[in-house]
Amino acid sequence: MLNPIDLKANKKAFEINMAKPIYGTFAEIGAGQEVARRFFHVGGAAGTVAKTISAYDMTFSDAIYGKSTRFVSRQRLGEMLDHEYDLLIERLDEKVGAERTFFAFADTVAARSYKTLNESHGWMGIRYQSHPRAQPNEIIMHVRMLDPHNLEQQEALGIVGLNLIYGAFFLRKDLKKFIASLLDDLESTRIEIDMIRFSGPDFAMVDNRIMCLELVTQGLAQAVLFRPDGEVVQAADAFYHKPLIIERGSFRPVTNVAYDMLECGHSMFLMEEELNDEKPEIILEITMRNLMSGGELDLQDFLDRVDMLGALGQTVLISNYGEFYRLIQYLRRYTDRAIGMPLGIPSLHEIFDEKYYTNLDGGILEGLGRLFKKGVRLYVYPTKDDKGHIIEAASYKVDPSLRALYAYLIENRFIVPMAGCKLDYLGIDSAKALTKLQKGDPEWEQMVPAKVAEIIKSRKFFGWKG
Repeated sequence: MLNPIDLKANKKAFEINMAKPIYGTFAEIGAGQEVARRFFHVGGAAGTVAKTISAYDMTFSDAIYGKSTRFVSRQRLGEMLDHEYDLLIERLDEKVGAERTFFAFADTVAARSYKTLNESHGWMGIRYQSHPRAQPNEIIMHVRMLDPHNLEQQEALGIVGLNLIYGAFFLRKDLKKFIASLLDDLESTRIEIDMIRFSGPDFAMVDNRIMCLELVTQGLAQAVLFRPDGEVVQAADAFYHKPLIIERGSFRPVTNVAYDMLECGHSMFLMEEELNDEKPEIILEITMRNLMSGGELDLQDFLDRVDMLGALGQTVLISNYGEFYRLIQYLRRYTDRAIGMPLGIPSLHEIFDEKYYTNLDGGILEGLGRLFKKGVRLYVYPTKDDKGHIIEAASYKVDPSLRALYAYLIENRFIVPMAGCKLDYLGIDSAKALTKLQKGDPEWEQMVPAKVAEIIKSRKFFGWKG
């Protein structure tokens, strides 16, 4: 059995405690004071800890950090970091600022309650100097705690918080290694980190979209979300109790088919009675499998896709959810409202292929049950077969053993044939459009919406050279 001091987390805490310049404040709300405890546990904490605070009571918390409508939020984390860092500088800079690198660490967390099985998640971050009296850097992230019990969640939170502090001071020049280190002494089954953001002078050249993609690539997260302006956001903030419409695709580039599919599906979704005239959040999703279809991840290709979709005003989700039912389960964490999914016949092939459900005890029946939860509808875009015949959802042929089930899903409008489609677009293929684009064949411009062609040419996306 390892001595506790041999664990990576404890070695990190001891190393920080022995690094004389590093000095700061810990402010923790929820799940105890587990991060600060790590430093006290290994000894020598007097050299690191200027103050610890845990304002659990809402009245105290509001009095210190200002009133907030949500206590476990990015906004509250920012208020905590602002207050604690400014107070640290105000009280200690004149006295020891020339020889100290100050930091303020904060977290605000909702751990597992003994009363309810609530979503266990939180925000944590550090604002810190890389050398004495430097302008501060900041790293913030959102975590999901996956352990079933409160004490286990507290332990995991303490470790990931310590890893964040250590990485900020010792790994900031190698951010891939920094991200990998966040789960030192932890399994990915215990903590998920689905958003991270670097800012400050040391990170002026960092693209936070690539850093969040790195979370998915290294298995720390299953999905990350980008707003049209490229800002990385947490799904709970974007999707909370909202109706959603989500289209999955390669978008390399956005073709007339993909655009028409979204437009038609959106129009049909707006007519659903349960929507109650609410405006749905629109998401375009790209799977990691699609991003790595060439065998390895091409970061420029990834940025071209996200930038193009952002220029079109679209929110982009990058996910590791190959199976459709897993994507719906992810969305259901954040909303109980209606979900619409426009898709083509090839995607319907995947949904009714039993090989994608071998990991489920109930096989395809269980998988479809998870997919078609209350309020989920698939709007199916038609296609042409090799002979030029149009295939629609109503005429689609499934395996004979699934015919009755498919008929039930059609009859009860879980699967809805899409109406109002532009049939002239059915022969357009994104791979062919991309090939023509990269070869300089102007015909590609007829295969994409005019504003997509304009964006690609003005920004030289996907290797377009003119």
